[in-house]
This record gives sequence, C-alpha cells and structure tokens, in this order.
Amino acid sequence: MNSWRRDLAWLAAGLLLLVGWDLTGADLAVARWFGSPSGFALRTVWWTSGLLHGGGRWLAWAMLLVLVVGVWRPLPVFNPLTRRERTGWVLVTLAAVLLVPAIKRVSLTSCPWDLAEFGGLAQYVSHWRWGVGDGGPGHCFPSGHAAGAFAFLSGYFVLRPGHPGLARRWLVGVLLLGSVFGLAQLVRGAHFPSHTFWTAWFCWVICWAGQGLWRATAPDLPR
Repeated sequence: MNSWRRDLAWLAAGLLLLVGWDLTGADLAVARWFGSPSGFALRTVWWTSGLLHGGGRWLAWAMLLVLVVGVWRPLPVFNPLTRRERTGWVLVTLAAVLLVPAIKRVSLTSCPWDLAEFGGLAQYVSHWRWGVGDGGPGHCFPSGHAAGAFAFLSGYFVLRPGHPGLARRWLVGVLLLGSVFGLAQLVRGAHFPSHTFWTAWFCWVICWAGQGLWRATAPDLPR
C-alpha cells in the first residue's frame, strides 16, 4: 500500500474511533471520576496546574524555539535534514499550533469545570451540536494545551521519508507527551478526553497535509 493510502486509512480509522467515542457519551462519565459537585480536587495542585500545565506550556515554546533556531544552526537531530526540510518543519508546526485556537474561538463548548454538575453554571451539550450554547463561557474545544505537544507530530512526517527509525522514536515521544498533557487537563477538569483526542487528530491531519504540500511545492534552500 502506498504511504499516502496508508496514511488516509489511519486518518479514517481515527475519525471513526473519535465519532464512536462521541456517540457513547463517555466524556461526562470519565469527567465524573475526577469531579464532584464541589469541583475538581486536582484543579490547582502543583503537579497538574504548575508543572504539567504551566511548565508544559513553557516546554512547548522552548521546543518551538529549538526548531526555529535549528533552521540555521541545527542540533544533531536536524543534521540529516536539509534547510528546506527544517524550514517546513517549523512552518507546519506553527500551522498546527494555530489551528486549534482558531477552532476554539468559534466553539460554544465549555470546560468540565464550568458545568453545573461540577459547581459551575453550564449544562452538558455535545460539542457537535453546532450553534447550541451550554450556558457557560464556551471556547473550550478542542484542547489547546494538548496541541502544545501534538503540533510536533510534524517531526514524524518530515523525518519519515529518509529516517524512519528516528521518525518512529519522535512519534512515540510526541504521543506520550501529548497524552500526559491531556491527562493533566482531564484530572483538572479543564477538558474532556475527546478534546484531547480531537486535538491529536486535527494536528495529525495538518502535519500530514502540510508536510506533503511543502515537499511538493517549496523551493530548494541551501543547507
């Protein structure tokens, strides 16, 4: 099977799993594991709020800075790549970083901690009931924090053609980091599981499509 067909098959399978998750209504059930009428006990503890949320944000910006600097002064992980490939890595990562906030700006879905069931004012409404508000502040779908990790899926696609082993290790690292970020936001009541799952899928799509477009159209650059 050609790589693009295999990629499309994975995208389709992921989409089916996400739709299936949404149809089960499991988001609310999982949120109840960590929340109560008085809120989420782990919302402000140091390791969720300070380390994994605040610290995770700084880590994401640091990783992006390394990518930007690596266009001109590459670290060893960048050495197998041309400047064109390194530039594409940065641009596609930025596109993925910007995509999720753009979706969140028009989303009417509020965070779990905003629900009346957990001490807020909103009522649970599926994020796919477009145009239907839940009585809360909204702008919580998908997970922006998880995008700080999943946007770096771009590295998998830029490394895969010439360095598949390194690409797989990069992929595993990004997926693990994104899962940790998503779990931290789940236990804090900041996001439902599906918010993280959809962020991963959106970032996968933009990184796959963006890298393919860049390789097909971008001019050659000196190393």
